[in-house]
Amino acid sequence: MGARCSKFSLCWFQSPLKASVLESSDPENGNKNDRSVWPSFTEFSLDQLKAATSGFSSENIVSEHGEKAPNVVYKGRLDNDHWIAVKRFNRLAWPDSRQFLEEARSVGSLRSERLANLIGCCCEGDERLLVAEFMPHETLAKHLFHWENQPMKWAMRLRVALYLAQALEYCSSKGRALYHDLNAYRVLFDKDADPRLSCFGLMKNSRDGKSYSTNLAFTPPEYLRTGRVTPESVVYSFGTLLLDLLSGKHIPPSHALDLIKGKNFPMLMDSALEGRFSKDDGTELVRLASRCLQYEARERPNAKSLVTSLLSLQKETEQVPSYVLMDIPHETGSSTQQLSLTPFGEACLRVDLTAIHEILEKLGYKDDEGIANELSFQMWTSQMQETLNSKKHGDTAFRAKDFATAIDCYTQFIDGGTMVSPTVYARRCLSYLMNDMPQEALGDAMQAQVVSPEWPTASYLQAACLFSLGMETDAQETLKDGTKLEAKRNKS
Repeated sequence: MGARCSKFSLCWFQSPLKASVLESSDPENGNKNDRSVWPSFTEFSLDQLKAATSGFSSENIVSEHGEKAPNVVYKGRLDNDHWIAVKRFNRLAWPDSRQFLEEARSVGSLRSERLANLIGCCCEGDERLLVAEFMPHETLAKHLFHWENQPMKWAMRLRVALYLAQALEYCSSKGRALYHDLNAYRVLFDKDADPRLSCFGLMKNSRDGKSYSTNLAFTPPEYLRTGRVTPESVVYSFGTLLLDLLSGKHIPPSHALDLIKGKNFPMLMDSALEGRFSKDDGTELVRLASRCLQYEARERPNAKSLVTSLLSLQKETEQVPSYVLMDIPHETGSSTQQLSLTPFGEACLRVDLTAIHEILEKLGYKDDEGIANELSFQMWTSQMQETLNSKKHGDTAFRAKDFATAIDCYTQFIDGGTMVSPTVYARRCLSYLMNDMPQEALGDAMQAQVVSPEWPTASYLQAACLFSLGMETDAQETLKDGTKLEAKRNKS
């Protein structure tokens, strides 16, 4: 067919886009689940960070704490307009520059959308600075303990718990299971109001590497006995965070456990919620917190178990964006602000995969007319029937949200080569996204556009893939293309 290739289609066949996107993958195993707009760890110069923070101006201070090794976090802006958080340590915190660089590079190799990722550092003379992604919507402590207009919704509290557990599971899988002083000030909210775990806690936070918690009442019992931190110690601290989420207050674990043992745990629940939550969910979260706070470290669950338990509590609001649950105005690029988006365009802007699935299901194959049915008489063979069966099985799996099976079946259909269907590419694209494979998804979205150049769905899906890959500018341009194609179609 005489297909009109978009700029992204050309890039796909010539490969530079693919290469640049893959740079954001995990440097060792290419895990596309660890994606970020920051492709690699960078060693900044002191002059660069001075310029970014207006000479470490007091007006740019975000937080300041620490007595033995005081440090200050500044907000900064790089030449490429990316906002950053710069943590400047007291020079006594890291006297060994080699140890500092090794630790920073190790933490900086991590990339996850559940972390406020460490993107660089600076080590010049006595200066020790860490550079991380900037999170514009403050800390969990602010939203949980010091809220002004309304308390944090129950559904958002459950999301915070899940995302933090996923962050800990990711870090553990990468050999960074130790997290120092896990508390509500270490949980930050990004531009979409999604909670992220600060990467700073993954660094040893004192010069001897032994400091764990700033408050003895919240310190794991084994640390008090031995002075040693273990992965189970981090789970204990996670349990104290669950108490924070339940109560809206910073309750000492010993007091909370007394209430739980006396079956008086309703006293733990945040009165500001006024019963606007499921009692069963509350009971389950209390039970999980008490397991995390067990005196014997071996009796506590691991991070993977925490994720499994918390996933079962994510219910009807799982597709609602965090900024809606948090009642935070959502800032998007100017190009999308000026667009009047359809429901499909809006879903792709938010990368709301559940909504995209529902819309693709409703669309069915009506946009394949005249393309998928161009079959000659000779094609009606046993091979043809087998190919059609693959598509049928793929559709069944897609409807049932069994996306791994859908990928396999649609791949068999596409590899059969007897029919070309943009809708199959679109469905496999979403199935890839559901399986955290955005690069493969982008390839399918662009192939759908090659097959059907005027199909807005293909452009919208490309935008969702590019947003997933952190390529926001390109994503917004493609979203604009999809809107134009849809307006053109509606006119005709």
